[in-house]
Amino acid sequence: MSRKMIIATENAPAAIGPYSQAVRSGNLVHLSGQIGLDPATMEMAQGIDTQIAQVLANLKAVAAAAGGSLADAVKLTVYVTDLGNFARVNEAMAQAFAQPYPARSTVQVAALPRGALVEIDAVLALE
Repeated sequence: MSRKMIIATENAPAAIGPYSQAVRSGNLVHLSGQIGLDPATMEMAQGIDTQIAQVLANLKAVAAAAGGSLADAVKLTVYVTDLGNFARVNEAMAQAFAQPYPARSTVQVAALPRGALVEIDAVLALE
């Protein structure tokens, strides 16, 4: 009997590699990193603000498919290609998450898949 359950939804972009959108193990759900791809067209959103909004929408869709929401997030990792966008990420996070906020790391990286400017992954804790 497997200790992990694969989570998938058409409301978020299909995986662009050999990974699952999310995996549930016990009460934890590990959401793979999402970039600003529109799930309907698989086209990248243009500009940092639009990409952040799409990333959060994609994460919300995967969280919902797992039976949760972003309110269940306990840990986020944010990857940006330019830490100059840190304030914009914070503004969007303040709108998407309520206190108590999840733990979070932010890392500047040289590049992201498909030329994305931002990627976010998450861990949810569900009942």
